[in-house]
Amino acid sequence: MEIREARARDRPALRDVARRSLQASYSLDPKAINSAVEEWYDENRLRDMLADEEKLLLVVHVEGQAVAFSDSIISGESTGELLWLHVDPDYRGKNYGEHLFEATRKHLSDQGATTLQGRVLADNVGGNTFYQEQGLTKVGEEEVEIDGTAYVENVYAQLKEDKIKQVDADGETVYVHRENTETGSIAPFHVVFTEKDGEDIYGYWCSKCDASANAMDAMGRIQCDSCGNARKPTRWDSAYL
Repeated sequence: MEIREARARDRPALRDVARRSLQASYSLDPKAINSAVEEWYDENRLRDMLADEEKLLLVVHVEGQAVAFSDSIISGESTGELLWLHVDPDYRGKNYGEHLFEATRKHLSDQGATTLQGRVLADNVGGNTFYQEQGLTKVGEEEVEIDGTAYVENVYAQLKEDKIKQVDADGETVYVHRENTETGSIAPFHVVFTEKDGEDIYGYWCSKCDASANAMDAMGRIQCDSCGNARKPTRWDSAYL
């Protein structure tokens, strides 16, 4: 087994692994799967991803064949986001996913990430279990759109007790997880939870103003009233859909 960064010649194999992985893991319509693969991993998109210094594509090779890959990015100041981890269904149950996860975590850490987030659709039971087994905790849910249909995506993250800050927001005690960040237009946002264990999201905390930021603009984005910092997606933007 070899794990290395993706190269230009890997592009057809990456698309094939992604398609087979999605087919095995999700109850999605075949048309939606094909559309998703073409949108996220077409030739031009992969070329841009390979040239992007903030993106990381790691590939697992077994006997010269690509059997798995991870798609991740550094967002905010120090959060590594594992957007996808695909394993060919014919090669599952052999710990390739676990080895790839650890290699991805190390690479992101080497690039400055101090914490890790993982994302997986809610109906992928195996994927959710996988993140839990790797020590990540579910910290929230987001709605994503694939081929015109909305799906729930679970967000997992590493939580560290010393990185949790108790604050008062509108007379309510809430908890700012300073290593759990979202990209902002000016500065990163920290995710705020109603409880220390990070079960239910309360809102967001603007790291520029050090204040709660829960106002929503006309486009449905969370923004800070003090400085105008706005939470924007890193994954599900117009480049992906």
